[in-house]
Amino acid sequence: MAQTMLIKAQSITKAFGPHKVLKDVSLQINEGDSIGLIGVNGAGKTTFLKIMLGEMKPDTGELTRNTERIGYLEQFAEDSPDVTVRDVLGRPYGHIENIKRRITEIEEQMMAGGDIDWNALAEENAALEAQLAKSDMDDEGNKIAALEKVGLSTDLMDRPMSTLSGGERTKVMLSRIVVQANDCDILVMDEPTSHLDITTVEWLEDYLIDSHCSVLVISHDRYFLDKIATRMLEIDHGKSREYKGNYSDFIMKKMIDLDRMEKEYKKYATQKKKQEEIARQLHADQWYMTTHKTREKLIAKMEEKEKPEKNREITVRIQAAHKSGKNVITTKNLSVEYDGRTVLSGVDLDIQKGDKVGIFGANGEGKTTLARMLIGQLTPTEGSVRLGANVNIGYYAQNQDDLMDGEFTVYDTLDRVAVGDIRTRLRDILGAFLFRGEDIDKKVKVLSGGERARLAMARMMLEPRNLLVLDEPTNHMDTVSYTHLRA
Repeated sequence: MAQTMLIKAQSITKAFGPHKVLKDVSLQINEGDSIGLIGVNGAGKTTFLKIMLGEMKPDTGELTRNTERIGYLEQFAEDSPDVTVRDVLGRPYGHIENIKRRITEIEEQMMAGGDIDWNALAEENAALEAQLAKSDMDDEGNKIAALEKVGLSTDLMDRPMSTLSGGERTKVMLSRIVVQANDCDILVMDEPTSHLDITTVEWLEDYLIDSHCSVLVISHDRYFLDKIATRMLEIDHGKSREYKGNYSDFIMKKMIDLDRMEKEYKKYATQKKKQEEIARQLHADQWYMTTHKTREKLIAKMEEKEKPEKNREITVRIQAAHKSGKNVITTKNLSVEYDGRTVLSGVDLDIQKGDKVGIFGANGEGKTTLARMLIGQLTPTEGSVRLGANVNIGYYAQNQDDLMDGEFTVYDTLDRVAVGDIRTRLRDILGAFLFRGEDIDKKVKVLSGGERARLAMARMMLEPRNLLVLDEPTNHMDTVSYTHLRA
């Protein structure tokens, strides 16, 4: 039995100025599909999602949509100080727009007249108007249930989004999808596991597997994709290629494809070189004849094979500051209260030179708060933080948007903070973090999440460091980037 097609994109292209992001990308989503969308940072995955959703128009290509019942989880969660959790839950993606669109369609049908069912259209219009009047989705029970499903307390309902941790904000956005999931045909998610703790990721895996909705998800989390995906779409150098199976199946088949392409290219290159040598020799030995031209025509007709491109690598070396003392950071009875609640209590740490310390815990348990106290951005309510001699801290914040102006270019972002001789090496530094050629002239606001992460890392490395405090450094980074970061 054929599956019902929900969305189909054919030969989609998209360019921003001279930069061609998508050159030939196609995908069909049917009922029951669970598709993982992958590619290196900046490959155009989020751009393609927005085209599929109708938020952005392609330059060329064809898009067919047979449903408007779509739930969408954006890459970057809402963090406005003027927006509360209740506000976010009350405006799920596409809900209001779909109601207004249908009302407009009914009004146009009525104005056109003709052979239509006036009573049915009038009843539908009245029902939609009633829904629109309740568009704030004031069903408190649904909102409470949605928060509880993702492990959030209902006490957060009236908290501003800006006061929540990165993980808590992502959970709120997930809750918004839960509120409307029963009315959706497709769930579209952009990096849903970023900032989430293990328990919530496992809940999300089970939720998506049990859902009646088709799923299209961008993720660099291979374990998550192994669990939920049955098809994979890779966007590579602007073109798409589809694979059946989950992420592990994709890796195996991709390696086979690359090996085949490498062998085909080597065979092609060897044969072409041999024929060119023969043509040159014929021209040298029989210069008065045109035999070599026939050979050259045969060479031109050879089926050209494309050489597989190898992924670029991050080659940066961390410039260390002067050695610190043996004791790097010491805390005693560290406690902090925020907004009337105790976030951390009685934290004792003794970090020494050479230590590599991991901080883990559930979302909202105070991991970022602890990191900010260690670097001196926050003052503890009780206890003390003591830095050792000659400690020079580099801090990678979980949210980089506050540190980088979206209107500045990649190059200007470093140039604004660089001092001294290092300004002469900014292009080399950016190149080490995979920003080359026209990439350095891109504005920050058009960068993908992974590209922003790499830029923030490059910015942090402008000065010598002997202590790195990294808050969720691998979020949004592709596999290549965080593999080299780990190394």
